[in-house]
Amino acid sequence: MKTKWRNRWFSGGVALASAVAGLALSAGSAMAAQPLVSAEWAVAHIGKPDVAFIDARPLVAYLRGHIPGAVHTHFATDGWRVSRGGAPGMFTRHPEKLAKLIGDFGIDNKTHVILVSPGMSSTDMGMATRMFWTFEVLGDKNVSILDGGMAAYLAAVKAKGNPADLLQKGMVKPAAKTFTMSLQKDLLANRAAVEAALKQPGVTLIDNRPSDQYLGVTRPPVDTKSGTIPGAHNVPQEWLTQNGGGMFRSKAEIEKLYAAAGVPTTGKQITFCNTGWWASIGWFVSSQILGNKDAKMYAGSMSDWTHHNMPVETKISVK
Repeated sequence: MKTKWRNRWFSGGVALASAVAGLALSAGSAMAAQPLVSAEWAVAHIGKPDVAFIDARPLVAYLRGHIPGAVHTHFATDGWRVSRGGAPGMFTRHPEKLAKLIGDFGIDNKTHVILVSPGMSSTDMGMATRMFWTFEVLGDKNVSILDGGMAAYLAAVKAKGNPADLLQKGMVKPAAKTFTMSLQKDLLANRAAVEAALKQPGVTLIDNRPSDQYLGVTRPPVDTKSGTIPGAHNVPQEWLTQNGGGMFRSKAEIEKLYAAAGVPTTGKQITFCNTGWWASIGWFVSSQILGNKDAKMYAGSMSDWTHHNMPVETKISVK
């Protein structure tokens, strides 16, 4: 029955999604939450005990109006990603600071956390997927992403006639709680793991950057070389949401896209991009929507890879 519900949710079954997520909530931290919740689910769970919303939009937008009770995080400066060795998107060497940050948000290990991005594009949804991945690395599976982000929530509010109690202005500062991490180092694919994967059959490398960067036509300034990691397949992150927007595609649609890209939906995988932002979207889709628990993410991605002069494959040379 659970499998049936999950499949119907990913094809758009909002009501069943709410039911499953409600079961996850009642079970507390003993049961993993559904990876995606709808705007309607968010509206129905405002003010519920042990439900917390983390809003990663720019501060000005948050202050003007947010989900009641939502706390604000500065995604770029709060430690979700750190610079190290020339790579700006690394996982921190001090995860205890992230655990304290989460606790200061009024979140403990019994809290069902809902991550909120703007929801205007696939790229901005990468803030939510990167935070989701970070929670997983910290050992917390009671976390969901608001599908469609704040844009979907505001549309739901408008559909209800814009009631004042569905938006709150100003900063929310809840009482701090204790969040205890249980670091899952097996989710961290570093440069050495990727280098080893080049010599191991059966490990699929997935480049989630746009095709021009994958092919080597253009080079982002954070990378020192054009091209991709040798043998990698290309699944651009914008494929994974509806028309590159804030709503994730269904499981069936994603399976078709993976097939078109020659990428299996099972087996060992490592996703990467330039700085572990777009790659987190690819990892989220593989591990949470497609259910591949052998998927990992290389946070340092091409920035870390090229700064250490590792080999690249350029499929198109324009020089």
